[in-house]
Amino acid sequence: MDRYILSVLVNNHSGVLSRIAGLFSRRGYNIDSLSVGETEDQEVSRMTIAVRGDAAVLEQITKQLEKQIDVIHVQVLNPQDSVFRELMMVKINTPQDKRAVVVELADIFKAKIVDVDTETVTVELTGETDKLEAFFRLIEPYGIRELVRTGLTAVGRGNETINDARLS
Repeated sequence: MDRYILSVLVNNHSGVLSRIAGLFSRRGYNIDSLSVGETEDQEVSRMTIAVRGDAAVLEQITKQLEKQIDVIHVQVLNPQDSVFRELMMVKINTPQDKRAVVVELADIFKAKIVDVDTETVTVELTGETDKLEAFFRLIEPYGIRELVRTGLTAVGRGNETINDARLS
């Protein structure tokens, strides 16, 4: 199954996220990742939705989304023409004898240390999913106390915007 990233502009008001998520669950489609936030226009939110399936599943999802009243525009992002990022914050066990190694790994991955305690270090890392997964694999042996990820967010490369696409 292929992975598809949808960028969806929706009206920014209560219940929209619930209705969109319900659309997926009613049809038996799983959402791999979902991030939502207000755009430059506070009346509009942008959803980045990662789903798996074949071309027929993608077509069905796209058509169902476009039927929704609060959906303004749906765009399938091409990986070669888009930038994908995710944020991960992870609280890592760091006894004094292991702390330097964890700090060095964070530095190698260009992560930011956002909190230090006597027994833990909390690291913030932004990047493509593969980068986050690689960092996770390296620090996992030290002990993960807590982990949170935002889900994928994406934007097309270059001058064109989703707003340009919806107006054409």
